[in-house]
Amino acid sequence: MSSFPNSRFPYPAGAGPPAGGGGAARSSVRPWGSSGGTSVSSSGKRIQKELLDLNASDCSAGPKGDNLYHWLSTIIGPEGSPYEGGIFFLDIVFPPDYPFKPPMVTFKTRIYHCNVDSTGKVHLDILRDGWSPAFTISKVLLAIKDIISNPDPYAPLVMSIAHQYLTDRAKHDEIAAEWTMRFAR
Repeated sequence: MSSFPNSRFPYPAGAGPPAGGGGAARSSVRPWGSSGGTSVSSSGKRIQKELLDLNASDCSAGPKGDNLYHWLSTIIGPEGSPYEGGIFFLDIVFPPDYPFKPPMVTFKTRIYHCNVDSTGKVHLDILRDGWSPAFTISKVLLAIKDIISNPDPYAPLVMSIAHQYLTDRAKHDEIAAEWTMRFAR
């Protein structure tokens, strides 16, 4: 089960943040380090910029409380997939040497998917060896959304789900849709 509260954090896709609140809207984001005379590291400045520039459809993300290096995100299950209509929560932790190292992204909502294991770990090349400092969190979220609709059964974290995807796609999709209804609504 998800460790998130019942609310749909940070806000549903397509909706902006509440008036005066945080989020991706330029006018409502307070710069970190602007009070108290503290300076923001170069990685923190990069994360601030990405927060301001975040523009991913059917996705939302933002810092968890005042911690600029720990974000929560939601991804809406893609239309036409067995995950359609599901709201999937993800935990994003930026390392201190970001963007030179990739963020750690973990699904907090259970999902029946060959590229996501039972702990929420995501198998995605750009989060490991394929990482480049040119990538942004928007690109990461779009890549995760893409792999939700287009699993890679040839590079799975869960072999049994990958096998089922390849040999009995109808049963795979039925179970994935059941899990979406059970855990992501």
